[in-house]
Amino acid sequence: MKNDQIKDRSMLNEIVQPLTDWYRQNKRILPWRDQNNAYYTWVSEIMLQQTRVEAVKPYFQRFIGELPDVQALAECPEEKLMKLWEGLGYYNRVRNMQTAARTVVCEYKGELPASYEELLSLKGIGNYTAGAIASIAYQIPVPAVDGNVLRVISRITEDRQDIMKQSVRRQIEENLLGIMPEETPGDFNQALMELGAVVCVPNGSARCEACPVSEYCLAYRHGTVEELPVKAPKKERILQNRTVLVIQDGEKTAIQKRPEKGLLAGLYELPNLLGQLTREEVLDKVKNMQLEPLYIEKLPDAKHIFSHIEWRMTGYLIRVAALDTDRGLPFIFAEKKQSEKQYAIPSAFRAYVKYMKEESGK
Repeated sequence: MKNDQIKDRSMLNEIVQPLTDWYRQNKRILPWRDQNNAYYTWVSEIMLQQTRVEAVKPYFQRFIGELPDVQALAECPEEKLMKLWEGLGYYNRVRNMQTAARTVVCEYKGELPASYEELLSLKGIGNYTAGAIASIAYQIPVPAVDGNVLRVISRITEDRQDIMKQSVRRQIEENLLGIMPEETPGDFNQALMELGAVVCVPNGSARCEACPVSEYCLAYRHGTVEELPVKAPKKERILQNRTVLVIQDGEKTAIQKRPEKGLLAGLYELPNLLGQLTREEVLDKVKNMQLEPLYIEKLPDAKHIFSHIEWRMTGYLIRVAALDTDRGLPFIFAEKKQSEKQYAIPSAFRAYVKYMKEESGK
């Protein structure tokens, strides 16, 4: 194994300069790039987890516009923070960011520490994010290994080990640490990420003819690019049927807050029930909520895929008689514009949120 590592490291050393040169000439213009701002790097890297670059751009600009520094993030009210993150999903990411921001304010005077080890100690920051911040913002020569980098390195070295194993990731991190350029670690890490994002892409469409380091790539040389990287199959998602209720009292629609722990913790949602309920079952449930249904309409089915679970949703629009506000219902009745400004409703409910009514006269 040690001999293989030395061999891989020697091979990878050849790609450093041509890949860095290519990156400087071809890098995409991104709002967080070349800003020399550790906070911008941190926010963008957390947002980019599980989300495409083009989708992240407007979220990043809105987030930074509202919360321009660590202090602002630390002090942001939770509902506003959830609203700013709405649509990106994985809401624990931004909760962890706020916890880390508060630590940075208390212990580092509001500036992210210029130390890989200290970055790693912050809530929600793992090896990759710590490496990205340290190398890009502070020019510390440490690797930043994400899925793109794992794929690139696996192909260049023609490594058939399972990249989902932590031992394989650690081995790649060690190999990259051994070749990290002292002067330009940030550019080199971003070059690897950029290559994986736009050239050495997954799923049968690698653009090897445009690759600046194809001459060093064993998978390209041996025609095995499409076989790599090796990944163990994912566990099958759990399927769950749910019935979503768009309950309307005049121009307002019922929303409720989810529990503080578990899936979509602490966010707002349209009322929903386990199972695929019939029209009659829904009417019974609504009456049991001490509401008086006047009209019911079946809405189109929808689905939403989380990392580990898939919701298959049936929806109903129910109009109810005017409410007394003192009934003690577990709902908030909100107009659509109010919801858009104030309450974070996750994208899982997007197919049904569109049935919420606009304000009067709109």
